[in-house]
Amino acid sequence: MHVTSERRLDDGAAGDGVLEREFALGGIPGILWTPAPASASGPVPLILLGHPPLGLRRMYPRLADRARRAVADGFAAAAVELPGSGDRPRWPAIEEARADLRRAVEAGEPVDDEIVDALVLPLVDRAVPELRAALDALLSLPGIGGPVGYSGGLISIGVRLAAVEPRIVAAGLFAGSFVPRAVVEEARRVTIPLHVLLQWDDEGNDRRAALELFDAFGSAEKSLHANMGGHTGVPWFAGEDAARFFARHLK
Repeated sequence: MHVTSERRLDDGAAGDGVLEREFALGGIPGILWTPAPASASGPVPLILLGHPPLGLRRMYPRLADRARRAVADGFAAAAVELPGSGDRPRWPAIEEARADLRRAVEAGEPVDDEIVDALVLPLVDRAVPELRAALDALLSLPGIGGPVGYSGGLISIGVRLAAVEPRIVAAGLFAGSFVPRAVVEEARRVTIPLHVLLQWDDEGNDRRAALELFDAFGSAEKSLHANMGGHTGVPWFAGEDAARFFARHLK
């Protein structure tokens, strides 16, 4: 893990004491935010910040806001660039699958399982091992310990990570993307506490499929937080609810 830049976010009370470090891990970019007091003698829990495959640079304002809240609550936060996104090499197969998805949506046609599988499963297969390798590196740093939470991003990545990575002890997921049937089956193996956000009128999400996925989770503690509105209409208090969830399970 190679740190490529480092700065302290001092632009106002929300940023006081936040150390932001950009890093590269095997050529994969990432960003780490830690509280100023974090040290080997007092390591803090870590939240992995998931995000859509739009690139870290484009998503930076939202990620930084989420990271500042995590740091204010006493956690470290990190985000890792997804395969085929941002500054990483293009991934022709995924770009073709995205084009197929756009054509189906624009034509008013149903998005079939073949398109969803081609779009999501290769990304999950590649991203989850990379996130696990990032965890190895991040948890070896002074000032960062466990436990670990996963927050947001593509829900299929969160499902797979929660199913295979024992260091993830709680996950906050956003039911806002297409989910392959194979991932629904994987959800039955997920047993950690879950906080799932669903926008009831999400124009890009099949509500019934989201409810089916929630029902499939094997967790004894799982809560579904449904709010009226579209994909970008998430109410401000949803972030407060998620923060309380992580505070309960990571501290």
